[in-house]
Amino acid sequence: MMLAYRLVRLIETHSDALASGLLAKVQSSECTLGYHNVPPEELKQRVYEIYRHLGDWLLGKSEFDIETRYLEIGARRAQQQVPLSQLAMTIIFTKENLWEFLKKESVLDRPVEVFGELEMLQLLDKFFDSAIYYAAVGYERAACVLSAPQASGAATTK
Repeated sequence: MMLAYRLVRLIETHSDALASGLLAKVQSSECTLGYHNVPPEELKQRVYEIYRHLGDWLLGKSEFDIETRYLEIGARRAQQQVPLSQLAMTIIFTKENLWEFLKKESVLDRPVEVFGELEMLQLLDKFFDSAIYYAAVGYERAACVLSAPQASGAATTK
């Protein structure tokens, strides 16, 4: 567990650079073209907050906290007309960005450290799997609300 704690602190310390790197990846990827509707600073700030407080998100926050945060993000991206697939891909990029960073930065000397890193990766997987699910739910709810006026308007014009 000590290694997992050290890795989390390493990520938190480099959160600004990690957020900048993710922003560059999202802006340059063919898989996330819909993010041109999202102000770059908004995306960077959201990701920075996750990276900067990763220890809290992995160890201190409840499933309800993750749900609340990502329902909001999903709804916001629906309002910004970012396709759901691109929202999911951005969350996947966020996780991959962390893994790439950890591969470069972590030096494992003993087998016990491998288990510590595996524990960390399991926590990250669980967090990001929940993030994708709740972002999708928030997106779908917002999409229903956003399309409801159009549907009711179409029904009254017939």
